[in-house]
Amino acid sequence: MKLDMAIEELHRSENHLVTVLMSMSDRHKTDHEVFYVCRDMAKWSRQHVADLAAIGRDFGLDLDPEASEDPGPLAAVRQRASELMGRRSAPGLLLLADLRHLYREAAGTSVDWELLAQGAQGAKEKELLDLAERCHPQSLRQTRWANSHLKVTSPQVLAS
Repeated sequence: MKLDMAIEELHRSENHLVTVLMSMSDRHKTDHEVFYVCRDMAKWSRQHVADLAAIGRDFGLDLDPEASEDPGPLAAVRQRASELMGRRSAPGLLLLADLRHLYREAAGTSVDWELLAQGAQGAKEKELLDLAERCHPQSLRQTRWANSHLKVTSPQVLAS
């Protein structure tokens, strides 16, 4: 079985998604929806990282249960730059770029959850399948939020 590889890759994907979400939140502090929704979604991914680390032990993995996000002083700098830039057109283009990046990362993580679920089902690993069925819907919501926010934001930014 190669379920350990799938768990490890998904752990990496969720870890990276936390970093993407928190960086995006910091860069768009003046856009309250983006700032707070990204932070809420990062909490989901942090929990996924912890859950994957816990179940990974059953498959011989030693994964860190803490998301390896390290914003350090850069988070404060990004937030301050966001406040100074306000809502000019450049932040709109940056938001579109960030939403595209988030969409791709969240979609990739969603695919990883699907692969894990299929593998768990094939191997009759009920606990692993239950985890995938619990976490994958949140991953799908992250992808759908990024996609819908792209659809709302792009006409405003690109037509101005």
